[in-house]
Amino acid sequence: QVQLVESGGGSVQAGGSLRLSCAASIGTDTRYCMGWFRQAPGKEREAVTYTYNGLNPYYADSVKGRFTTSRDNTKNTLSLQMNRLKPEDTAMYYCAAALACSGRLESWNYWGQGTRVTVSS
Repeated sequence: QVQLVESGGGSVQAGGSLRLSCAASIGTDTRYCMGWFRQAPGKEREAVTYTYNGLNPYYADSVKGRFTTSRDNTKNTLSLQMNRLKPEDTAMYYCAAALACSGRLESWNYWGQGTRVTVSS
């Protein structure tokens, strides 16, 4: 059973930065793809970034150049550094794990409880 716990959300003004962390119980099992998703009020959940081994991560166009994900298998963590935040980045952010990387939500087997990010203008 995979357990994921996010932390690091909060409120920030536009242009600011936040760093999210996900503590995973998958150990050093790199069979899992891990990623970050977000869901804004009234909108569908969408993929922000995901990576199988920390290399060549996928990024949504809306966050390219501003967000950076990193995976530390020795510490069982997945991080998301968010810079130059915009009000449209406001959402609940979820850490997720899957046996294969995919942009399809139904492919992701495990989800954290989410952490809220609010960006004010």
